[in-house]
Amino acid sequence: MTISVIVCAYTMDRWDQLELAIGSLERQDAPHEVILVSDHNDELYTRAVDRWPGVRVLANDGPRGLSGARNRALREASGDVVAFLDDDAWADASWLAHLARPFEDPRVVAVGGSATPIWPGAEPAVVPPELRWVVGCTYRGQPTVRSEVRNVMGCSMAFRRAPLLAIGGFNPDTGRIGALPVGCEETEACIRLRQADAGRVILFEPAAVVHHHVSADRVRLRYVLRRSWCEGISKAAISRTVGAKDSLGVETDYVRSTIARGILTSLGRGPRGWAGAAAMGLSVTMAGAGLIRGSLTRPTRTAGPGAVSAPAFTGADA
Repeated sequence: MTISVIVCAYTMDRWDQLELAIGSLERQDAPHEVILVSDHNDELYTRAVDRWPGVRVLANDGPRGLSGARNRALREASGDVVAFLDDDAWADASWLAHLARPFEDPRVVAVGGSATPIWPGAEPAVVPPELRWVVGCTYRGQPTVRSEVRNVMGCSMAFRRAPLLAIGGFNPDTGRIGALPVGCEETEACIRLRQADAGRVILFEPAAVVHHHVSADRVRLRYVLRRSWCEGISKAAISRTVGAKDSLGVETDYVRSTIARGILTSLGRGPRGWAGAAAMGLSVTMAGAGLIRGSLTRPTRTAGPGAVSAPAFTGADA
């Protein structure tokens, strides 16, 4: 089994973190090729070619955004398995080996790893463990041992390349564009893989660990609300393509169990716990509102090829 590891980058603002990401891939236990995709950023492309002669550096020639960049690499990759690492994360030395091992079972079509946050300061009260998905990290309620799941998370994941190509890769209409916090393209891809063949298996492997930088703007309540709003819009978008049952079933269980329990527990922890409980309640409310809004209004493309704007939520930007 051969492996290609793909990193997509769109901004020079994360260059230092990108160096950490590529450096961590050079220390992996498992053999692999590394592909770096510059998402419509000529300066980043030119600098990356000079900086990493051993890395295949590609320019995204498709729709702007994370899905378009991933699909560019997916077409060019030589590996039987394609793994993805965010440009603002770095991987433990055993990360790739842990992600790759479950593919020894031919039924396994995707494997997701865990992501621990690197906070810009003290751990924020408004991003309790139950809400760490907001910052792209593993959250309370996910399995603690290797388990079958509906979908993987984008920060740390791997797919069999051929089946992913067969479904058309990642949907650029639901993928993240720059800093706009819409997404769920990984969720949609996983659901479509299973819908194409119910015998396929998708696993979460918590031993495959990456460390994900969280920027200062993402530890504020307004970002939690905006991200939750956009999550609802994103879920509405994929509900149109894969059906509401598959796209919302896990989220319903998450709200009923993880969030409900988290709020009750946090209320007994003093002011910091109260802030976390309020954030959880508001997050669910905004996600629900975004789901309703997204069901009524389709996202529109703006600001150049492939760009998507979600229906506005002005309150979160106050």
